[in-house]
Amino acid sequence: MDGPDLEDGPREECGVVAIYQLGALPGGAESRLRDGQPVTRLLPQMLLDVQNRGQLSAGVTVFSLHQRRLLSTHKAVGTVSEVFEHQDPETAERLLRMLDGVAGIGHVRYATCGTEDWDYAQPFERPHIKRQKWFAFAFNGQLANYKELESQILSDPTNSLALRTDTEVILHLISQILSGADHVPLVAICKAFAEKFDGAYSLVYLDASGRMMVVRDPLGFKPLCYAADQGLFAAASESVALLNIGFSPDQIRSLEPGCAILIEDGTWRIERYSTSPRRAHCFFEWVYFSNVASTLDGRSVYLVRKALGEELAKLETVPLDEDTIVVPVPDTSKAAADGMAYKLGVPCLEGLIRNRYTGRTFIEGSNRREFRARLKYTPLREVLEGKRVLLVEDSIVRSTTMRVLVQRLREVGRPKEIHVRVASPAIIAPCFYGIDMSTVQELFAARYTSSPEISEALAAEMARDLGADSLRYLSIEALVRAIGLPGQDLCQACITGRYPTPWGQLLYDLARQGWSGQQPGRILETARDGAFSALR
Repeated sequence: MDGPDLEDGPREECGVVAIYQLGALPGGAESRLRDGQPVTRLLPQMLLDVQNRGQLSAGVTVFSLHQRRLLSTHKAVGTVSEVFEHQDPETAERLLRMLDGVAGIGHVRYATCGTEDWDYAQPFERPHIKRQKWFAFAFNGQLANYKELESQILSDPTNSLALRTDTEVILHLISQILSGADHVPLVAICKAFAEKFDGAYSLVYLDASGRMMVVRDPLGFKPLCYAADQGLFAAASESVALLNIGFSPDQIRSLEPGCAILIEDGTWRIERYSTSPRRAHCFFEWVYFSNVASTLDGRSVYLVRKALGEELAKLETVPLDEDTIVVPVPDTSKAAADGMAYKLGVPCLEGLIRNRYTGRTFIEGSNRREFRARLKYTPLREVLEGKRVLLVEDSIVRSTTMRVLVQRLREVGRPKEIHVRVASPAIIAPCFYGIDMSTVQELFAARYTSSPEISEALAAEMARDLGADSLRYLSIEALVRAIGLPGQDLCQACITGRYPTPWGQLLYDLARQGWSGQQPGRILETARDGAFSALR
C-alpha cells in the first residue's frame, strides 16, 4: 500500500468514506448490489483504500431499516483489517451481517488531537428518540479555533466535555442545531459550520431517518471525491477508494469547496452553503499523503510526483557519469525519483529495500523511533558501493529518519557520495489544519531559518548536519508548477509561515513568540483569553 512514512514524516489525521444505495427508501425491501450484497459491505474495502491516511483506528456507522438499531456503529483501535477481523473470515462475516444496510459512513484515524484510545475513534454517534436528531458523523481535518469553541461551551458552568478533541466540539454544535425544531434542513448545519469553524473539515454525516451529508470546507483544505451511477452513490477522501468499488475515472469528481452533497428521500443534490473567496488545498496531499493512484481536484498524484522529480532534475549540478544513480526512499518518493532519473538520463535503482513489518514507530519515543528507523530500510551494497547517490525523499520533517538513512547507507552500502534531494520545499512551520507537523522547535529546517528561501551556504550546513555531501530542496515556484494549480489556491503555511485563516496565523505567531517547544495541540490548549481577544 502506498502511503506516508510514519516513522518521521508528517501524519495525516484521517480519511473518510460514505456510500448510499439510492431509491432504497422509503417502503419496500432494501436495494442491493448486482452481486446480491448490501452496499455497506463495501465500506471496509473503501477504508482499506484510504488506510494510508490513518492507522490508529477505524470504524463505520450504517443505516438499516431491518436491523435492531436504525444506526449501528462499529469502531476500534487498530488497522482496518484488525477492526473488521479480516484474519478470521467467519468472524468477519458475522460482523458484516450485523452492519448490513442501505447507507453508511466510515473513518480511519491518526491522532493530531486527542489520544489513541477507543473513545476517540470515529464515527461519533449520538442516539436520540427523534430519528432526525439521532446521527453519526466523521471528519478529516482539524479546527484551528476549537479551543475557543470549547471555551464557549464551558462558559456555561453546567456544561461538561468528556474528551479533549475538536470532534466532540463538532458533535455538540450539531446537537445544538438539531435541538430546536423536529425537522432541521441539512444545509442549516453546513451554514453553521461555515459561520463558526476556522480550519479544515471534510465531513460525512448520517442520521436515523436515512439522511446523508458530505461536506467540504469553504477553503477545500482536504480532498473529497464523489461518484454516482445506477442508484449507487459513494464519496471518499481519495478517488482510488471509488475507483476500486467499480466507478470509472470519468464518473469521479472532486466536491467543490464550500459545497455539500445532501441525500434525502433517496435522491442526492449538491448545494453551495458558503462562498469560497479563495482556495487553500493542502499541497502535501500530492507530495506525500495521498495514494499515488488517486486524482485530487483534477490533478493526478502520480503525475504530480513525477513532475516534482523533473523539477529536481532541472536543479542538479553534480557530475553525471556511469557511477551516478538515483535512489528513492520507499515508497512515496519513487515517482519523483523516477521522474528525476529519466530527465537526467541516469539509472533509478532500488538501493533501499523497505521492511514493511517493523511496526508503527511514530507512537513511540524518539530513541525507539530511531532504532526502528534503522530496521525499516536495508541498504543494498551491490547497488550502492562506489556510486554517487542522489537520494530522493519527498520531505524532511524532524530529520530522524534521514540521519539514520544516510548513516546506514555509508556503513552498509559504501557509496562514494550521498546527495540528498527533497521533492518539496523546506518545512519551517507547523500545521494547525489536521497534519501532525511536529513543533516549531523539532522541525529540522526551522532550526536554521524561518524563511522559505534556503541559500546554498545554509543548504551546505544542513547537509553536514545530516551527514550528507549536499542537500537541495525544491523551491515553492517549482512545487506550484509541478502541481499545476495556481499558487494562491494552495495552502503553503508550513513552507512560508503564512496561514490562510486567522486562527492558523495566530497560533503560529504565538508559537514563534515563545511557545516553540510546545506541540501544536498544546498551543491550542494554551490559547485562552489573550488569544481570543487578539482576533476580536
